[in-house]
Amino acid sequence: MSSSKDIEVSTASSDIVVNQDVATEARQKANNKASRANIVHLRDDPEAKAAFLSTFTADEEKRIMRKVDKIFFLLTGMMYLIKQVDQNNTTNIRVLQVGQPSNIMKELKMSSNEYNWIGSIYGIAYIIFEAPSNLLLKRFAPHNWQARIFLTWGIITACQAASQKRNDLYAMRFLLGMFEAGMFPGLLAQFQAWYRPDEMGRVIAYFFCWSAVSGMVSALLAYAISYMNGIVGLSAWRWVYILEGLATILFSGVVWYYLPDWPKSERSNRWFTEREQEFIETRLPESAPMTSDPNFSSKEIKGVLGEWLIWSFMLSQTLVNLGGYALTWYLPTIITNLGFVGLPRNQLLLIPPFAAAVVGLLFSAWFMERAWIVRPAYIMFILSGMVICFVLFFTISNRTGIYIACVLGNLFYQSYFSPFWAWRSATLIGSTGTAFTLGLQSGIAQLGGVVGPQLFQSKWAHNGYKTSFAIAAAFTIAGWVSNLWTWWLTRNTEYDVMRVRRLANQARKEGRTNTEDIKIFEERQFYEGKGLKRTKGVGGSGNDV
Repeated sequence: MSSSKDIEVSTASSDIVVNQDVATEARQKANNKASRANIVHLRDDPEAKAAFLSTFTADEEKRIMRKVDKIFFLLTGMMYLIKQVDQNNTTNIRVLQVGQPSNIMKELKMSSNEYNWIGSIYGIAYIIFEAPSNLLLKRFAPHNWQARIFLTWGIITACQAASQKRNDLYAMRFLLGMFEAGMFPGLLAQFQAWYRPDEMGRVIAYFFCWSAVSGMVSALLAYAISYMNGIVGLSAWRWVYILEGLATILFSGVVWYYLPDWPKSERSNRWFTEREQEFIETRLPESAPMTSDPNFSSKEIKGVLGEWLIWSFMLSQTLVNLGGYALTWYLPTIITNLGFVGLPRNQLLLIPPFAAAVVGLLFSAWFMERAWIVRPAYIMFILSGMVICFVLFFTISNRTGIYIACVLGNLFYQSYFSPFWAWRSATLIGSTGTAFTLGLQSGIAQLGGVVGPQLFQSKWAHNGYKTSFAIAAAFTIAGWVSNLWTWWLTRNTEYDVMRVRRLANQARKEGRTNTEDIKIFEERQFYEGKGLKRTKGVGGSGNDV
C-alpha cells in the first residue's frame, strides 16, 4: 500500500512529465510554424526553390498532382455543370410545349422580344456583382463562399417556378445573376493557387468540358421533364425550375464539405502532407496567389486598373462573347425552326453541337500539353473557324448546312475559352489582383450575355434572323483582331510559357521535376517590339497584370 508521500511524489512526477510533453508539443508547433513561414518565401529564392523541388521525382510530382486533379476535377466540374444548366435552362424552356397554352411565353403573356430580356437582365446582374463577390472569396474561404453561392442561387432557381407574370421572372433572373456572381471566377482564382500557368490549358479544358456536357444535360432534362407537363397542375417549365433548384440547394452541402481552400490552408491537411503542401505552392510562379497572402490589397487592384492588358483581354473576350452568346441563346430555337423533328424530340438535336464541343475541348487539352505552338496562335485558328461558321448562318438557307454550322460554330465557341483563360492566367499577380482581375473581366464580358439575346428582335425574323447573325459575325471578326493585338502584348510571356512547358515535358521523360518557371516580375525578352512598350506591373514589376 502506497503512502501519501509516495502518492504526492508520483503526482508531482506525473505533472513534470505532462508539463514536459506540453512544452515539447509547443516547441514542435512553433518549429512547424516557423518552417511553414520560411517555405512561403522559398519561391523568392531561385536556388532554394530549385533545391527543394529537385528532391521530388517525376513520379512523386505526378502522384501529388493526380491527387489535386481528383479533388478538383470532379467536384468543380459538377459545380460548373450545375451552374451552366441553371443559367441556360431558359433557352430550352422557351421551346417546351411551344405553341401550346402551357408554354412559358403563353402563360406569362410574353412576346419574343420581351423573353429576350430574361437573358439580358441576368447578364446585367453579373456585370454588377461579379468582381465584388470574387473579392470576398479569400475573406470567407472558398468552401464557405461557394457553398453560400450555390445555396442562394438554388433557392432563386426554384422560386422562378412561382412566376405569374413577366416582371416576376425578370426579378428572379436578376437575383439569380446576383447570387451566382463569383462562382466561375472564384474557381479560376483557386486554380491559380494549385496549378502552374503552363498546366492551366489542360486544367481549364477539362473544366470547360463540363460546360459542354451541361448543354446535353439541359437538353435531356428538358426532354424528360416535358412529360411532367400538367402534373399537380404545373406546367413542364415550372417543373424544370423546381427540380433543378432543389438539386442545386442539396449540392451546396457537398460544396461546403468537399471543396478545398488553398494549398496550405488547414482544410488541406485532410488530403496532403505538409511536404506535399509545400511542394504544390513552391512549384508555382512568383506571381501566383499564396495561402499567406492578405485578404485584400488595394495596391494590387491599382496595379490591375493601371495596365493595358486588363482592358485588352477584356475587350477580346467581350467581342467574342457578343457573337457566341447570340448563338447559344438562340440555338434551341434555331434547331426547332429547322423542322427536322417535332416536339419534344427537338431537344435531342441539341446533343450533337455540345458533344462536338466536348471533343473539341478534349483535343485542346491534349494539344496544349504538347506546347507545339503558343496558345494565342491556337486561339486564332479557333476564331477563324468560328468566323466562317457565323458567315454561313447569314449566307446559306439550306437547313442541313445551317445545322452543320450550328454544330461546328458551337464547337469553336466552346473551345475558345480553355486556351483563352489559360493564356490569361500567365499574367495575373497576387491573391487580390487575381480575384479582382478575373471577377472584373468575367463580369464585363457578360455584356455578350446582355446584348446577344437582343440581336434577335422580331423585326429581323422575316429572313431567319440573317441580319442578327451578320451582326454577330461582325463582333466575332472584331474579336479576332482584338485577340491578335492581345497576343502582341503578351508575346514574350507566352513564349516563355511554351518554353517552360516543353522543359517540364522533357523533365518528366527523364524522371525528374522541372525547377524552372516563367518570369513574371522581370519577364524574359524573346521578341523586341518597337511599337507598344510594356509597362511596369504591381510593385514596379516588369510585367502586365
